Amino acid sequence: MHRLILAFGLALAACSTAVQVPGYRDPAAKMYSSAVFDPARLEGTWHQAADFAPQPGCRTQGLRFAAGPGGVRVDGGLCLAGVATDVTGPLVAVGPGRFAVTGVPEPLWVLWADTDVRTLVIGTPSGRFGVLLNRGADMPGDRLTAAREVLEWNGYDLDRLLISR
Repeated sequence: MHRLILAFGLALAACSTAVQVPGYRDPAAKMYSSAVFDPARLEGTWHQAADFAPQPGCRTQGLRFAAGPGGVRVDGGLCLAGVATDVTGPLVAVGPGRFAVTGVPEPLWVLWADTDVRTLVIGTPSGRFGVLLNRGADMPGDRLTAAREVLEWNGYDLDRLLISR
């Protein structure tokens, strides 16, 4: 009897101390950034078209990219994992298609941009964030389909993708 109680206690303790890092992608899946992406093509206003979040509720955000001394600067905010996050400062390249920016705790990877750079898919290897940006308020179905395919290819759980309306 004591062994059963001890086993139950150990099992319960293991469950309560396990730390789950929230994420929206399989971290074992390979992830690729767009090595040829040119950040200068971001200039202009972008609307957040979709993101991964535990539930709807974060007000959709947007970003404004502008060329400046020393490179591209970003100003605005994003809903990242359901939390409104200020994103302001220089866009700093940390690898091919990978950028650090003030306000975001890990580098953002450009996973895909359509040929005319009207739609952008951004993610993180941890899977904590995933965002679709679009130059217009409404994203056409063909680009949304392509963006979803890119996210799925990179291990994201599409059942948890929230489309902004």
